[in-house]
Amino acid sequence: MAEQTKIAFHSKLLMVKIGNICTLKDEITPAQRKQAKYRQIAASVVYIGIVEPPVVFPNSQDQHLLVDGHTRLDILKQNGATEVECLVATDDETYTYNKRVNYLSPIGEHYMILKALANRVTEQRIAEALNVDVAEIRKKRDLLNGICPEAVDLLKARRVSAAGFSMLRRMKPVRQIKCAELMISANSYTLAFAKAFLSVTPDDLLAKAHPAKRLALVPNATKTLMEQEADALVQDLRHAEESYAADMLDLATCSRYFARLLENPRVRRFMAKHHADILAELDQLVIDVAQETRKPVAAAGVRKQQAAG
Repeated sequence: MAEQTKIAFHSKLLMVKIGNICTLKDEITPAQRKQAKYRQIAASVVYIGIVEPPVVFPNSQDQHLLVDGHTRLDILKQNGATEVECLVATDDETYTYNKRVNYLSPIGEHYMILKALANRVTEQRIAEALNVDVAEIRKKRDLLNGICPEAVDLLKARRVSAAGFSMLRRMKPVRQIKCAELMISANSYTLAFAKAFLSVTPDDLLAKAHPAKRLALVPNATKTLMEQEADALVQDLRHAEESYAADMLDLATCSRYFARLLENPRVRRFMAKHHADILAELDQLVIDVAQETRKPVAAAGVRKQQAAG
């Protein structure tokens, strides 16, 4: 029988006095309270309440350590609250609650706003809860107007800006799909990338509503060449994605073999005497591959340290 995963917190919330909660981080400074993210969370607390309860760990009979939720707790203090409902953790570590940060994509925001509007929440109230202008809410509401469903499906989890979607809107559906595929292959969702793709889009693939709105006057010969280069880039990127894992495995295996081989003093002396240039290249290859394979581990360590900090 498979072993069940142990839950990291108790199932029932506990009402805790804010004065009995000890923070594990430094106090939030006045400068941090002026940041946009802090003000946005503060607005949501005022208009909606605490959506995700802070996480605490019992330190004694009355005292609790704050595991997660330092910003929310500071906002409650600033608003004069005296107690808050908390999740009670079963361990005093912070990594479990901070190891992943899930950013909401623009398309995800769009659907959430549409759902709120369908539930008769006014645009003004949504704007107040998110600490933004009503015009920003309307822009997010109309984000996908003129975007074909296939392109939406491709970009639904990608962080494409509203300005980027405005570039896609000027193209016909088939061109929108191709642009979305190119963005994903190049892992680039910037406005500049979308503008560049629009500038080389043939006239017959531009949306009728925007036939004359071109961002640059590109000669036909240059446009054709850029189009061919873009298509070749997409194919190269797709081929690299398909073969990357196998190539890296082969490279790591070969690199490890060379590293073990060059650890032999007799082999190293022979190579240094007769093939010094090849030895230097092999040493550099071993170093480069070792650094590349350590990157994911190092990145994970940095994320853990930031979450704990």
